[in-house]
Amino acid sequence: MKNMMHNKVSRLSSFIAICILFLLVTGNGLFAEKPYAVVIHGGAGNIAKESLSPEQIEEYNMKLAEALNAAEEILKTGGTSLDAVEAATRILEDSPLFNAGKGAVFNIDGKNELDASIMCGLTNNAGAVAGITTVRNPITAARMVMENSAHVLLTGKGAETFAYEHGLDIVDPGYFFDQRRWNQYREFIRNNVNRSRSDFDMKDDNIKMGTVGAVALDIHGNIAAATSTGGMVGKRYGRIGDSPIIGAGTYARNDACGVSATGHGEYFIRNLVAYDIAARMLYNGQTLQDAAYHNIMEKLVDQGANGGIIAIDKDANVVMEFNTTAMFRGFVKSTGEKGVWIFEE
Repeated sequence: MKNMMHNKVSRLSSFIAICILFLLVTGNGLFAEKPYAVVIHGGAGNIAKESLSPEQIEEYNMKLAEALNAAEEILKTGGTSLDAVEAATRILEDSPLFNAGKGAVFNIDGKNELDASIMCGLTNNAGAVAGITTVRNPITAARMVMENSAHVLLTGKGAETFAYEHGLDIVDPGYFFDQRRWNQYREFIRNNVNRSRSDFDMKDDNIKMGTVGAVALDIHGNIAAATSTGGMVGKRYGRIGDSPIIGAGTYARNDACGVSATGHGEYFIRNLVAYDIAARMLYNGQTLQDAAYHNIMEKLVDQGANGGIIAIDKDANVVMEFNTTAMFRGFVKSTGEKGVWIFEE
C-alpha cells in the first residue's frame, strides 16, 4: 500500500515538475512560436544597374547577408532586438562598401565625420552621436549614450571623450580613409570648382548616399532601430543629417513599428519621416506599408527628395520602401523568409 501511494505521489510530482518546466521554458520563449524579424539597409540612391559589375553585386550581397546572419543568430536564440541591430550595424560600419564607419564619405575639408543613433521600442530610450572622428563603431557609441548617460545626443569632442571614458574602440582618423571615397570626394570638388563653398548643390546625383541601418523585432515583442552614416559628400559647417536625429532617421516603439531611414537627410528632418510613419499607424490606423508609402512615395517625391526606409511592425511585417532606383537591403524572418536585394525587383 505504501509503495502504491509512493508511486502515485512520485508520478504526480513528476507531472507537476514537467508542467512547471514547460511553463518556464515557454514563458522565456524557447519553445513558444513567437516571431522575430530583422531588416537592414546599406543606403539608397539613383544607381544604374550597369554601373555595378556582377562581382561587385555579389560582394554587396554577401556583406548584407553577413549582417543579417549575425542579427538572426542573436534573435533566434532569444537575444534582444537591441543586440541584433547593433551587431548588424557594426558589420556594415566595418565594411568600406557602405557610407558608415570605415567607408564613410569625406566632408568639404577632406575629413570623415560620423553620425549614428539607436532607439529601444520597449523603454522609449534613445542614444545618438554626431560629428565624431575617432570612434570605430559609432552605433556602439550611440548605445553607450543611451544606456550610460542622462542624454540622448552627444556631438564632436564631447561624444569622443565619453566613448573613450567608457572603453570603446578609439582609432586614428586615418582608419576611416578609403581610396574609393577619396576619389569620389575629389570628383565632387572638381565638379564644384566654380561655385562658392556655400553654394554647392547638395542634391547633385554625384552625392552618393550609403547610410546603413537595421530594425529588429525579438521574440519578446521588443522592437529596436539603429542608423549610422558618414553623411553627404562635401558636407560643411558641422552639418548633421537625419541619421542621429530621433524621429527623423531613427524611431522605434513596441506598439507601432521601428524605422531606419536613408536619403537626403534635410527632408527627413523636416518631415520627421521615421516618427510620422509610427504616428500614422497609431493615430490614423494605417498599416505600416501605407504609412511608409505615403512618406516615401508621396510626400518626399512631391518635395523632390530621394531616399527610403526599412521598417518592422509589432506583427513582424517588414517594409522596405524607396523612391530611388536602388536601395541595398535585406531581411530575414522566423518564418524562413529571407533575401537581399539592391535594385527594384
